[in-house]
Amino acid sequence: AKPALPLSAETGGKNATIVTAMADRDLAIKNVLHSAFSHAGQKCSATSLLLLEAEVYDDPEFKRSLVEAAESLTVGSAWDLPTKMGPLIRPPSGDLQNALLTLEDGESWALMPCKLDGNDCLWSPGIKWGVQPGSYTHMTEFFGPVLGVMRFAKLHEAVALVNQTGFGLTSGLESLDDREQAEWKAGIRAGNLYINRGTTGAVVLRQPFGGMGKSAFGPGLKAGGPNYVAQFMKFQETPARPGDEPLSNPALERLALNIVNESCGVPEEQYWRTLKALESCDQWWSAEFGREHDRFRLIGQDNVRRYLPLRAVHVRVSREDSLFEIFTRVAATRVTGARTIVSTPLGLDTQELSLLEKLTHEWAGLIEFVEESDEEFAAAIGCGQVCRVRYAAAERVPEIVRRAAAEACVFIADAPVLAEGRVELLWYVQEQSVSFDYHRYGNLGTRTGEDRAPLVAPEGNTD
Repeated sequence: AKPALPLSAETGGKNATIVTAMADRDLAIKNVLHSAFSHAGQKCSATSLLLLEAEVYDDPEFKRSLVEAAESLTVGSAWDLPTKMGPLIRPPSGDLQNALLTLEDGESWALMPCKLDGNDCLWSPGIKWGVQPGSYTHMTEFFGPVLGVMRFAKLHEAVALVNQTGFGLTSGLESLDDREQAEWKAGIRAGNLYINRGTTGAVVLRQPFGGMGKSAFGPGLKAGGPNYVAQFMKFQETPARPGDEPLSNPALERLALNIVNESCGVPEEQYWRTLKALESCDQWWSAEFGREHDRFRLIGQDNVRRYLPLRAVHVRVSREDSLFEIFTRVAATRVTGARTIVSTPLGLDTQELSLLEKLTHEWAGLIEFVEESDEEFAAAIGCGQVCRVRYAAAERVPEIVRRAAAEACVFIADAPVLAEGRVELLWYVQEQSVSFDYHRYGNLGTRTGEDRAPLVAPEGNTD
């Protein structure tokens, strides 16, 4: 309704847990049932899809154990201490009612949900077996005690089925194989990842919370983390000149040297701010954005906060953009590893753009220059060809582009461009939390001798 409104929102999820043949199956059942049916499945992070590798899916003992464990959950009033699963907040309707009462082709009830004691808000757990790819149960978000079970042959197939939903809030993996864990972490698109533990109950700072895809609207900075408040702030720079140390990123170092060599005609203030921006982006990528962080270092559990580069960032150039604003955005995109697409209005041919093309020639296909009208750019956003846009200022974003981005859920970063990499780089990455219970029933295995003391900075802040 109001595309110019700065909006950051978490919008729910169709969350899945994958169980491979290399899982501890009893532990997997315990974690899945807690994730799916605690709070009657009404948490946005609740597991509502269970993907089982063929060996597990076809094992009648696993199915029997899963169903019997779900049947054993005590359903009742929240005031009764034995209750494991409480009531719904309202009588089921819409998608949830349909999920509780109907089956699709190929599906069967491994455990049929039932209304209890004539109470419209009190339902026992339901487990649907044989959910098909692309089906209603596979693709639709339910806020209730219904778990759909799917079969897969290879882990990459399961990852694709999870990503196919378009949601990306939480996701779980049950596997004791570190190779499978690495493959899953590299492929799954979700904001909060959980390995060998439940998918609910994120703790502030420990597992900053927020999603990707259809599970988030806005920049994707995660609630409960160190960056969330930054999107609601206005920053003011303190002018500073760069140091003399070479940059660790070769592409930025060469760009900085090229700027020095081609500085003739560049205003001094623009020159120094641009070099400072390159230096700061390089430093903060090494210190913060380019590595993983576990500030708590709990014994038995890793809680990693990390930043994922976007596939591509469109740097949209306006006539009013300065050399500093253009070069800083391009450098910030490049340092993250995302593909840089410099989008310019028709007929815009400035000294700054000519210099940028000349100085980034060696980047080859990692940077692309596209000339397109605002209408064409808006159409590209609407067609799903754009995943993130960076403008230099809010007032330079046309209404047609804002509306297209709002309808396509594409974030437009339009805060003033800063030479401070700690802030500027926030607009070019996605945050992700990974929580991994590396112990097994308290046994730390090969990691027994690790030093797990929390990391404490000299001033007392942990990171």
